[in-house]
Amino acid sequence: MTKSEKQQFNPRLIVYQIVALQCFYYLTLGALLGTFHILFGTSLSMEHFFSSKFMNSGSASGWVVMAATVLTSLCGSLLLAIVVEKSRKCLDFTATLFILHLMLCCGWQGVPATWDWWITHVVALVVMVVLGEYLCSRRELQDIPLVAI
Repeated sequence: MTKSEKQQFNPRLIVYQIVALQCFYYLTLGALLGTFHILFGTSLSMEHFFSSKFMNSGSASGWVVMAATVLTSLCGSLLLAIVVEKSRKCLDFTATLFILHLMLCCGWQGVPATWDWWITHVVALVVMVVLGEYLCSRRELQDIPLVAI
């Protein structure tokens, strides 16, 4: 590691960024599930966040939960561009977010047992990484404004 890389490594900042992403993820997922609850009359509980039994393609409410999860990852990619700012870190932070979510799901009801849950979360992870890297790279490539002296 070079001297400049050592100076930039800040574990406390990384933890704060992970916490910010995790909080935003659940806040956005809750807002979307609440909105869909009002619009479509689907049920709403904490189990929708952490249980795989509500995420199935055989019911309309299952599709609502799956759509909310993927839409949350779209919103999460925007936050990656704001909080993380580096395209090379998007995969790390997104994988951390989804691994922590998996751990919470395992603590809530055990290992998710449906293919719908796994496919939805892999799609959400890929969407968040790809769009997050794109938005971060766009932000990195913006011109730096020079102030006239």
